[in-house]
Amino acid sequence: MHFLKEHLVRTDYEWPESKNLQFSGTPGRQVFDRFNGNHLLYIINVFGESIGKLSIDDGQKIEMLISQLPFNLKSELSVFNWLKGKYLYYWN
Repeated sequence: MHFLKEHLVRTDYEWPESKNLQFSGTPGRQVFDRFNGNHLLYIINVFGESIGKLSIDDGQKIEMLISQLPFNLKSELSVFNWLKGKYLYYWN
């Protein structure tokens, strides 16, 4: 399942229309913007693909976890790895 904008719980994200910011591929060292809705959807969907399933409830759990993200986590990769740890130790 692909998690969409309509599935988000919060509505206060920014939705920049810049065409030069494409979020695709695997998470890297690019700075993660937790307030950019497009970036948030990207990380939710990439994480969902990595665990092999993604329901709307799962995506909303990830969204809520990201709202609690420590400020010292800056890159997509560090956010992805933090989510992995939360999933492995606390989710199931």
